[in-house]
Amino acid sequence: MGVLGDFETAANALRGARRVVFFTGAGISVESGIPTYRDKLIGLWGTYDPQGLETAKAFRDNPALVWGFYLWRRFQAKSAKPNAAHLAIPKLASDVRKVSIITQNIDDLHERAGSISALHLHGSLERPKCFACNRVARLPLEQFNLPASGLEKNPPRCDHCNGRIRPGIVWFKEDLPPGIWKESIRLVRSCDVLVSVGTSGIVTPAADIPEIACACGAVVIHFNIEDVSLGGENELMLIGKATEVLEALLNELG
Repeated sequence: MGVLGDFETAANALRGARRVVFFTGAGISVESGIPTYRDKLIGLWGTYDPQGLETAKAFRDNPALVWGFYLWRRFQAKSAKPNAAHLAIPKLASDVRKVSIITQNIDDLHERAGSISALHLHGSLERPKCFACNRVARLPLEQFNLPASGLEKNPPRCDHCNGRIRPGIVWFKEDLPPGIWKESIRLVRSCDVLVSVGTSGIVTPAADIPEIACACGAVVIHFNIEDVSLGGENELMLIGKATEVLEALLNELG
């Protein structure tokens, strides 16, 4: 798939920007082999609905099953490698261009690609926490091993209160981490350019971020395999794979 859209205008906007925010969604990690939350599960998990496993109620009802599912998802993410799009983003930073990342993804591909301090709106597979007291848990690596057989594995216990450790992601019907959301909005309101990569524009409140950037006068550039633009005057829509678009921009900007 080639790159379709006003590529030169997008490159010029980035060339003149001093504060750039990348807002990334599942589409940037798909090319690394990580399925989106809407994709059907495969293998042993093929008969399960992920939306039925990623809730607080599901964890209360069967913590071993949900923890086993989380370990499988983490294994998937750890088996994946950062792709050209992940790798391009930190390279777009310069002495005069600050680049920040806000992501809806729960994998660590941005960090492994060299980006520092990515804000994870929906939590991270790398930061499990206590279901009872909400403290972040520092678990030894062996605690992340997949279940020896079957799908279930009892979650470890919290060192502080003995509560069950849960995945450190934002489940359905849970609020976003307030500190991370507040910092994300601060970055969006002060940026010159917002680059939205691989986001569906469906999951709120994260989906409001491009609209907030537009309202604050930023140029908003969407990179996606389909048109997800809002129709604003200061918006650009480039159709193409994230890897192709970001590699091309990197080459254009030198």
